[in-house]
Amino acid sequence: MKVLVIGGTRFIGAHVVRRLHDRGAEIAVLHRGSTTNPILPDVDHVVDPDAEYPITAFPQTVRRDWDVVVHMVAMGEKDARAAVETFSGRAGRLVLVSSCDVYRAYGRWTKTEPGPPEPVPLSEDVPLRSVFYPYRGMEAQIGAYAHDYEKVLVEKELQNATALDWTILRLPKVYGPEDNGDLGTVYGFAAVPNWRWTHGHVRNVAEAIATAALHPAARNAVFNVGEETTPTMGERLALLPKRPGEPPAPPPFDFGQDLVTDTSRIRRELGYLDAVDERSAMIASASQVSE
Repeated sequence: MKVLVIGGTRFIGAHVVRRLHDRGAEIAVLHRGSTTNPILPDVDHVVDPDAEYPITAFPQTVRRDWDVVVHMVAMGEKDARAAVETFSGRAGRLVLVSSCDVYRAYGRWTKTEPGPPEPVPLSEDVPLRSVFYPYRGMEAQIGAYAHDYEKVLVEKELQNATALDWTILRLPKVYGPEDNGDLGTVYGFAAVPNWRWTHGHVRNVAEAIATAALHPAARNAVFNVGEETTPTMGERLALLPKRPGEPPAPPPFDFGQDLVTDTSRIRRELGYLDAVDERSAMIASASQVSE
């Protein structure tokens, strides 16, 4: 299969390229040329200095036929529409990497969506947020893209496409050597030990994306990605090395709202299997930081 990966040189994207390559796909990676990664296999590189998200224009070199296009970095409505327009009629399927922050439960947690806590685990069919742009005002901390970031609108652009099949993968909180390797999203919530947030090791998340990209049953479907069982923060921390000092104060959110997703569909319908044991991977990640 001929696969184009948009944004595949760092963290999750690099692992996706590796997993697709190991499964025999013929891969090209579209990126800016500003990063390299030792885990990347020998694949074609399409370097475009304008491939900085949001990517709203694609070079002529990728405007050709692909079996699958995996878009790792679609951030908002405009760049999602650009991808749909570019690859309609040129790709068998567009695989979109989304986020579990699309769920209304995320808005209940951040207190931007009024109402009581949503029941968990969250299946792929529960309501999405109606209050958009969750990271506006955080541009200085996470980048200019935060102003127009909205995965709900990205998903809608894809699902409304009439000449392009699609797959949507809603990611959990990802951790691994290149990002969140210190497990700040666990230790940082030690003060709320009963709260739960679905995580996923980068190798498992990449395996899920690769599985969906190559599986015909993933066509025009949405899948949650993440660990099979989500423990509380207290249960996680009981297994991890202790860190000195008082736990930091959590953000002023509603911790009566768990962020737990049901990841059974991708396992049941696509036969997805974890590449690494989640519990062991988290312990190993925390232990490396403590050494």
